[in-house]
Amino acid sequence: MAEAIASGGSKPVYSNGYKATVLGLLLATYTFNFIDRTIIATIGQAIKVDLKLTDTQLGLLGGLYFALLYTLLGIPIARLAERWNRVTIISVSLVIWSGFTALCGSAASFAQLAAYRFGVGIGEAGCSPPSHSLISDYYAPKQRATALSIYSFGIPLGTMFGAVAGGWLAQEFSWRVAFVIVGLPGILLALIVKLVVKEPPRGHSEMKESPLEAEDVVVEPPKPAFSMATEFAEMWAVTKVLFGKWPVLHMVLGVTIASFGSYGSGAFVPSYFVRAFGLDLAQVGLITGLIGGFSAGIGTLVGGFLSDWAGKKSAKWYALTPAIGLTICTPIYILAYLQTNWQATALILLIPGIFHYVYLAPTFGVVQNSVDPRRRATATAILFFFLNLIALGGGPVFTGWLIDHLAQYNFNTPNAGGLISSLVGSFGLPDSAASFAATCPGGVAPKGSAADLAALCRTTLAHSSQQGIIVSLCFYAWAGLHYALAAIGMVKHMKERAVAQA
Repeated sequence: MAEAIASGGSKPVYSNGYKATVLGLLLATYTFNFIDRTIIATIGQAIKVDLKLTDTQLGLLGGLYFALLYTLLGIPIARLAERWNRVTIISVSLVIWSGFTALCGSAASFAQLAAYRFGVGIGEAGCSPPSHSLISDYYAPKQRATALSIYSFGIPLGTMFGAVAGGWLAQEFSWRVAFVIVGLPGILLALIVKLVVKEPPRGHSEMKESPLEAEDVVVEPPKPAFSMATEFAEMWAVTKVLFGKWPVLHMVLGVTIASFGSYGSGAFVPSYFVRAFGLDLAQVGLITGLIGGFSAGIGTLVGGFLSDWAGKKSAKWYALTPAIGLTICTPIYILAYLQTNWQATALILLIPGIFHYVYLAPTFGVVQNSVDPRRRATATAILFFFLNLIALGGGPVFTGWLIDHLAQYNFNTPNAGGLISSLVGSFGLPDSAASFAATCPGGVAPKGSAADLAALCRTTLAHSSQQGIIVSLCFYAWAGLHYALAAIGMVKHMKERAVAQA
């Protein structure tokens, strides 16, 4: 557990084994965070058919209705985390979002499911800001991107487990059972986190060596006196760093735009495999889960280790690593979704995630290294407010709306041709055109419909889903440009921060 070095008058340190345990538990927490957040993408097709939803409504459930309170509450919770016990905040939050995930299984309408998704967002708001702050106190600046990449590994792990378990449960039982089974274990994990994880001193990993009179006694940076003026001043100070420093600004823009494309396309990839290739939910969960767990997992870890390694030579590699990765992955992703069989699509999708997800850890590392210890949870919260309100809140809704929009055009113009012609033509479609949503409720023809109509509904939805996903994937190249711009001035910025922390 926590240990102090007895000789040499050094600052107290936590053993490597204990730090690994803490990081492992935070990783598990973030894994459950993403299981509960993203499972709706895997079982969305079943919900769509059962509750007769549009893809825009699915996008709202997976995006804006989750992200709204998730982003709004993140900042006040982060300010609380700068003063209060961060471990307690994480544990309580985990209980809340796990409970609301389980409640999603009881929803009988779109409105009820939306209300429960708001609840999931409330709970998950208390996860990453205090977790990033804790990790930064356990791990020194030159190890932070690596540690944060391990924490961020919860994204592909959670996506993978949510897809595999959610798909199988929905196929074998129902989408309602899937919500309940994946939600309840988080409550047990919350108890373990509270009992095992210790609250470290603020700025612990950057404290200078000094004699100690007793083991585990450390003088923390003083807490600022509470007042609304102080709170706004602290948030403004962090905001000026995130949006007023050129390298940090473009890192923030890069992660936001890349996440917009990722959340938008990812919300409909499982449904695309059902719609285009006729696979069942268990098969889709296994395919998308294993692909995401493998390629995105490798990319997330590589991003942290590679940027910390290359960053020792030049800090600009914290920006260039994501720039190169996002530029490479874009055409590979598009190639995958142009294939005509699921085997080829799945095989190609094993590759781009390795390059795509290198952007996460370097971005989080730069943000944490750019602010003072008692502003780190706030920095993550403000970053996530901007990122998730736009990316998570808007990405799935944009892609869902685009699929609905393209479906309306493709339904009335079955031989329209390629993506560009469909995009251009869809905005000139006359108001008198037949409604795809009314003719094909839930994306399928009503029971007893003619075979031609059933086939048209099916092919229209599949083709439109493919087109909508490809458009969303193009945001990665745009994000790569911002990361390239972030490299300009990164060396100077990081040197200034090192001097400020000295």
